[in-house]
Amino acid sequence: MRHLEQLNTLEKIDSFIAENQMSFIYITQPNCSVCHGLLPQIQELMERYPKIKLGKVDAASVPAIAGKFSVFTVPVLILFIEGKEYLREARIVHLDLLEEKLNRVYENVAE
Repeated sequence: MRHLEQLNTLEKIDSFIAENQMSFIYITQPNCSVCHGLLPQIQELMERYPKIKLGKVDAASVPAIAGKFSVFTVPVLILFIEGKEYLREARIVHLDLLEEKLNRVYENVAE
């Protein structure tokens, strides 16, 4: 399973997005059972996309993330390509649909 880099400040989040051509951020909260159940599945899925850098943000530790990325619920999964948001999934994530979307984006960008 792939490791997600812990991002605990807005500055770290911004530099993580800016420094990586493809970056994926998993936004969670400590009391979210859906977040905790989904995380290992996301880590396993992301094994197929080695060029995407993975980050994790605890919204309780970085409450400003809600305003910065318009986060109203958790979990939120956001894929950035060259600093721009390309894909967003929130709350109930269908892994098969997420994989289809990732495949389309990854094939075009990773080449």
